[in-house]
Amino acid sequence: MLHRCTVGDVMTEEVITLRPDTPFHEIASLLDANDIAAAPVIDDEGAPIGVVSASDVLRHETGMPDPQGRDGSYERAWGKARARTAGALMSSPVFTARADWTIPRAARELRRRHVKQLPVVGDHGLLTGIVSRSDLLNAFIRSDVEIRGEVERDVLGRILGLEEGTVAVEVRDGAVTLRGHVPEPRLVPVVVGLCQGVDGVVAVDAHLAAARAD
Repeated sequence: MLHRCTVGDVMTEEVITLRPDTPFHEIASLLDANDIAAAPVIDDEGAPIGVVSASDVLRHETGMPDPQGRDGSYERAWGKARARTAGALMSSPVFTARADWTIPRAARELRRRHVKQLPVVGDHGLLTGIVSRSDLLNAFIRSDVEIRGEVERDVLGRILGLEEGTVAVEVRDGAVTLRGHVPEPRLVPVVVGLCQGVDGVVAVDAHLAAARAD
């Protein structure tokens, strides 16, 4: 099988975290100093219990609740606007990801939850990393050289067992062009499908024919 990039491949493992009693001024300083959009709040065991984002900090500074109502009840919204600690300011419950999730699954979760990052937890619910939208996008931004190498090495060689040079591979801006011969006609859609499964591939143009029998 092809190796599909996972959350564990792209997540940040060294995570800036907050505690429930972290004061507001320290939250703002940590986010700014580390140039991050959000930080998870963890309990004594290291499990995430909430997230504080730069948007939370800005709403606090203006003294106004979230105008789109994502803070929950009216009382909760105004409480966050006047919060003095991470525990009072954070969004909770926290939505998390797992390291073995595929990139599309994590992307769907980000979209469904309307968040820009997800803390990543292990089997015991403890924080192991954090993944953001930009992390997921980077997984698909691969050079043409990398894509060509994976197609030749893994798809044509390791999986299909084709001899080197049987199929010529050209990659330009993520679009793969295949030219050559395969042993049987039924392998043509197989080759195309496998190439489409390579991370970073945006299109596959196959000019393949079945090799003639001697």
